Amino acid sequence: MLLADSLKRLGTETAFEILARAAELQAQGRDIINLGIGQPDFKTPEHVVEAAVKALRDGHHGYTPANGILPLREAVVKDLAKRHGVEVDPGSIVIMPGGKPTMFFSILMFGTPATEIMYPDPGFPIYRSMIQYTGAKAVPIALREENEFAFSADEVLAQITPRTSLIILNSPGNPTGGAVPESEITKLVAGLEKHPHVAVLWDEIYSQMLYDGRKHVSLLKYLQLRDRLIVLDGWSKTYAMTGWRLGFSVWPKSLVEAATRLCVNSHSCVNAPTQYAGIAALEGPQDAVATMVRAFDERRRAIVPMLNQLPGFKCVNPGGAFYAFPNVTGTGMSAKELQVQMLEKAGVATVAGTSFGIHGEGYIRFSYANSTENIKRAIERIGTLLVEK
Repeated sequence: MLLADSLKRLGTETAFEILARAAELQAQGRDIINLGIGQPDFKTPEHVVEAAVKALRDGHHGYTPANGILPLREAVVKDLAKRHGVEVDPGSIVIMPGGKPTMFFSILMFGTPATEIMYPDPGFPIYRSMIQYTGAKAVPIALREENEFAFSADEVLAQITPRTSLIILNSPGNPTGGAVPESEITKLVAGLEKHPHVAVLWDEIYSQMLYDGRKHVSLLKYLQLRDRLIVLDGWSKTYAMTGWRLGFSVWPKSLVEAATRLCVNSHSCVNAPTQYAGIAALEGPQDAVATMVRAFDERRRAIVPMLNQLPGFKCVNPGGAFYAFPNVTGTGMSAKELQVQMLEKAGVATVAGTSFGIHGEGYIRFSYANSTENIKRAIERIGTLLVEK
């Protein structure tokens, strides 16, 4: 069979490979504590589940518009107004089966062998994977521990060239938990006025998971950027709906038709009952969200001191999401070697920082979307492993 060469440039998401290996070890009778997978360990709120069940019983079994049903897009508009104080036209909203299609479509639109696309590093691995797939040059934006893994506006702006077509940014960030302060965001937006040819993909899927009094700043508030801004958000993290595959994106009016056409050519539409569940999530009670975020904050406050007590570990406080990203260079092992040792010998699943980019060497991602009890047991096992080493 003759396969397209572009497939050879596709990367993957290592967390799923680690999940599969952890499952193999569990099948062998091993007790595995999973601090690798990036999904909430909470159930979807019951009223959201019931909304989907009702939609099925009411006969919502057919195709929907490719860009999503209007009531859901209107609910998204109201939610953005409530959370960010911004006005968005429902016609600019495109409902997606998760967050990845927004990345996929944005990078397809702007990625060619003649262009460069900038992306956060360490960052979500699909950014780089898709950039390479299109043949564009992948230009990493270094996220540094000394900046608490927030990007530097000056560094981002300094990397822009005439070939730069798209900049991908993510806050709060995966895998680092870094949250970008408003001052850096404002500086970046001001600097981008000198580069009108550059579009921006702003990934704010963790926007409701911030700690220590931080407030999320959406790029949607900067009206001067709207004509070249794509915003990615969704339900997966906030409402513990990873398996439902439901996300949304906000597009410049000039790109809505292209985004919708890509929907038609790839997935046709998002399944109907899930969209009604999405309405219930946005318009219903938000207490489950608050409860979950409080739990993550408690776990964050527990895991960081524990990590800092491990020999060779040094961990800054994550500002958002549910990830800790300790520096492990003091262990004398590479990130990948330590990841393997922790899983195979200590029964703790984590993800090496190198799975998230070249600047991830020397770091390990811990997801604290697990109980405090399990986190404590995991750290104790790792401590024993490191002492034995």
